[in-house]
Amino acid sequence: MRRAAVLGSPVAHSLSPVLHEAAYRALGLPGWSYDRVEVDAEGLPGFVSGLGPEWVGLSVTMPGKRAALRCAAESTPRARLVGAANTLVRLGSGGWRADCTDVDGVVGALRAAGGFVPGGRTGVVLGAGGTAAAVVAALADLGVTDVRLVVREPARATETATSAERAGLGVRVLRWAEVDFAGLAAEAAVLVSTVPPDAVRPHRAELAAAPCVLDVIYHPWPTPLADAVRERGGRLATGLDMLLHQAFGQVEQFTGRPAPRAAMRDALREATDRILPLPIG
Repeated sequence: MRRAAVLGSPVAHSLSPVLHEAAYRALGLPGWSYDRVEVDAEGLPGFVSGLGPEWVGLSVTMPGKRAALRCAAESTPRARLVGAANTLVRLGSGGWRADCTDVDGVVGALRAAGGFVPGGRTGVVLGAGGTAAAVVAALADLGVTDVRLVVREPARATETATSAERAGLGVRVLRWAEVDFAGLAAEAAVLVSTVPPDAVRPHRAELAAAPCVLDVIYHPWPTPLADAVRERGGRLATGLDMLLHQAFGQVEQFTGRPAPRAAMRDALREATDRILPLPIG
């Protein structure tokens, strides 16, 4: 018997069980289970410390990712760079190792669905919350050298800007109300939106001109930005692509086996009424 779960609040909507349960079936692991557990950031350390030896891994969604990093005995360099963890893996000593496979999610989504082509220097990120910190780490992995963080209030971008600097990126923080969105898209090799759809709606046509776009929002779908990219015939990656690609690494760390990528992709497509193709490369 082995147990795993996704922790978050709210967590009832999470599609992670779809992905992990499909993986365990494909890998022939009938004694494995994967649940949803409602727990907030304050309750996460106590919950994790009370788990028995049958627990092998935890996926962590908002708002507990920073708390997950703090309660781990070990952490990977990229989790420390991002300052948050979406993955906790049981160590032989009984403690937990923290990782951030969200970085894999962004990289995989941009390559497989967004058709990202290395060579451009500048990345644009709308928003500077927890997801944005993983995005800047992923952009560094993809060879981007400079990033523009576009936010309502620059003072709130400090943590994400620090993550970008730790990743070796040149950083400029821009105030949303003062930005030339058309000019920003024109200089971008890749543009990632981590903000609510309604915030992007007035600027969707200008932003859709970027050569590669990732909109991390996938419900409700399509977003105004996604519609605009499709109208232009542009390259688009989505939050569902991110979710899929970040789960591959979690499954491999939990089970010690290669992730059955096609089985996981097919299960996610069925669970979401096939709204997106979800290419895996």
